[in-house]
Amino acid sequence: MLSTVLSWVWIATGLILILLVLLHSPKGDGMGGLAASGSSMFSSASSAEATLNRVTWTCLAVFLSLAVILSAGWLN
Repeated sequence: MLSTVLSWVWIATGLILILLVLLHSPKGDGMGGLAASGSSMFSSASSAEATLNRVTWTCLAVFLSLAVILSAGWLN
């Protein structure tokens, strides 16, 4: 029962993680931006972007923790 609930939470967390990654704004010009001026690469993130980063990292931690717990079979 518990492993089934955690499996559904793991799937939901994965979907939310995909959505959160897609919500991030692009950081630069890709490989072409390496040769250009690097001043825009080190600018500080806004408050909304910092919050989005924090939520994304938290969701990633939950996703990976559940993946380890479910794959190790500790609940069987």
